[in-house]
Amino acid sequence: MGRVDERNRRQLQKLMQAGLMAALCYVGYAVFPAISASGTKIHIGNAFVVLGAYLLGGLYGGLAGAVGLSAADVMGGFAASAPRTFITKLVIGLIVGLVAHRVAGISKEHTPGYVARWSVIAAVCGLGFNCFFEPALKYIWYTLLFPNADKAASAVKALVAITTYSTLINALINAVIAVVLYSALRPALKKAGYMQ
Repeated sequence: MGRVDERNRRQLQKLMQAGLMAALCYVGYAVFPAISASGTKIHIGNAFVVLGAYLLGGLYGGLAGAVGLSAADVMGGFAASAPRTFITKLVIGLIVGLVAHRVAGISKEHTPGYVARWSVIAAVCGLGFNCFFEPALKYIWYTLLFPNADKAASAVKALVAITTYSTLINALINAVIAVVLYSALRPALKKAGYMQ
């Protein structure tokens, strides 16, 4: 009986932490938004998706980002893009979690240098993949699922312009913020027993 209670307590704790991360994702998008000249949204919401994956694992971190940033889309007047946002943020979290926890095991005992190095690698993998995945998903969305020639052409333009400064700068800023926050929070959270 005690084992079940402990498992339920940990599950509830993880859900509450995921809720907090979803709120941080929302705030990172809603409070600090900017639209670049190329139409790319620049925000720090993805930093909290990555941080959530570091702290909670890929599934919970990805779901937190998916919920928080989809809510930000809906509340910001971009409800039509919320389903795509949900998918892309979930994928970011899953990739970061896979690299950080399954490949590198960053929540285990390692030197700070090892953890920082793999945190950077995990963030680059998740956010780098998103640079290609998000416009590709948008193209598929508006070509196959909800045909709209103008929006499909816009997605192709974004895919071709992946190397533009705004997309890469957005990914870089979010990766740096996530790694710095994780490096600062990890020792205290580990000591308190809140690590993934």
